[in-house]
Amino acid sequence: MTGTLILVRHGQSEWNLSNLFTGWRNPNLTEQGIGEARATGQALKAKGIVPDLYYTSALRRAQHTLDLMLEEMDILNVTITRNIALNERDYGELSGLNKDDARAKWGEEQVLIWRRSFDVPPPGGESLKDTAARTLPYYEAELLPLLKAGKTVLIAAHGNSLRALVMSIEGLTPYEILKREIATGQPTIYNIGTDGQLEGRVEI
Repeated sequence: MTGTLILVRHGQSEWNLSNLFTGWRNPNLTEQGIGEARATGQALKAKGIVPDLYYTSALRRAQHTLDLMLEEMDILNVTITRNIALNERDYGELSGLNKDDARAKWGEEQVLIWRRSFDVPPPGGESLKDTAARTLPYYEAELLPLLKAGKTVLIAAHGNSLRALVMSIEGLTPYEILKREIATGQPTIYNIGTDGQLEGRVEI
């Protein structure tokens, strides 16, 4: 029996809309973000997908996204596990800054390096490599055994923590994962075999 892993990036947040570096800050969802979360829940329900376990980060926008999805799926009274390991990449001194203002302060080339390199962190923050270093051990220790046992696991998290998972599951290089866009509110669904390896993707 294969396990099913459902990865969902939170719906659009107020800071996504305002073009701000968010990281570990805690903005709410926009009306569009609420709609994205509800639409994902509806799509999963229409596909007949009923997760066995539910995980999210320690940040409000991911938690709210999961709550809205479950509401649309008519799933109540379940245990939700929240863990900091699934948090967004910490942008350090960039957090809360408009991306255009950051370019004006540090230069367009430097900000691009911080955003699009695998292992160069912004001041006081994390690179994608750093994010993977906390996300992947959690996945391998806590979630992969469940998937290998045939469970269906739903994770509502963030662009970069999900990139770390996608990189590992799909066997992508650091260069390849940096080019992968993970849209707000759009589910990525994998079938995981009893050996823990990717067996295929599910389209909805």
